[in-house]
Amino acid sequence: MAESETQKNTSVTESTDQQKTEQVGRSQWAEAWRRLKRNKSAMVGLFLVALLFVTAIFADVIAPYDYAEQNYDAVRESPSSEFLLGTDHLGRCILSRIIHGTRLSIQVGFIAIAISLVSGSLLGAIAGYFGHLVDNVVMRVVDIILSIPPILLAIAIVSAIGPSLTNLFIAVGIGFIPQFARIVRGSVLTLKEEEFVEAAQALGAKNSRIIVKHIIPNALAPIIVQATLGVAMAILSAAGLSFIGLGAQPPAPEWGAMLSDGMRFIRDSWWISTFPGLAIALTILGLNLFGDGLRDALDPRLKD
Repeated sequence: MAESETQKNTSVTESTDQQKTEQVGRSQWAEAWRRLKRNKSAMVGLFLVALLFVTAIFADVIAPYDYAEQNYDAVRESPSSEFLLGTDHLGRCILSRIIHGTRLSIQVGFIAIAISLVSGSLLGAIAGYFGHLVDNVVMRVVDIILSIPPILLAIAIVSAIGPSLTNLFIAVGIGFIPQFARIVRGSVLTLKEEEFVEAAQALGAKNSRIIVKHIIPNALAPIIVQATLGVAMAILSAAGLSFIGLGAQPPAPEWGAMLSDGMRFIRDSWWISTFPGLAIALTILGLNLFGDGLRDALDPRLKD
């Protein structure tokens, strides 16, 4: 009887704590959204990000032509009413390729960051929670990875395992693991001393449950901000790899590869490389504006 009563009280206590945490979390996110709406540059970034997603989702409907369709009667044709952004050296519609390239860029950005977010968060949470030898070993490995610029690390990985879209995801994702590991570790070092963690430990909760259910949810704000900014850097890194031939392979409409194709015709056919470059610039600008606004909105130290 005594054991059943103890288990019942434990479950009631955990349920009550969880309800209170959810209520506080909802109010914090509502306040963050209010702050975000008042930031004009962040809303411009949000609009660009939303436009990016809409374009990627409805690429097959929006694009006027097939991105791989070649028209040898319209090779390197300048922007016109038929081809709004002109054609490339194979007669392919640049607008259609940019639109379909949006879908590819989003895939690269989000899949690569998902790899680094999951891996880095797990490493950072383990290092910060257990500390001592585990912390030293994990963070020294992270420091080794951090000592190599992400783009150089990605070049080395892709060169070793071969250029392909899947390898591009892996290479770019590995390069951004240290950022997430350090951010999560710092948050865990602070949160593990809080009363709700000590209460969970006193109630006999497992370490894995404490990390997943109590610590990581309370560290989501900096993780989300880093992920938003990381997507922009991942897209830029992927474009750089494709520019030198180590990313998506032809005829995939990757913006970096389109830039590379147009470089040799830059004097006579400026539109081949200019418009893909503008697509990259606007995408990075939108994600950075939104990420900066999100960082300000989620910073509890900022008061209106």
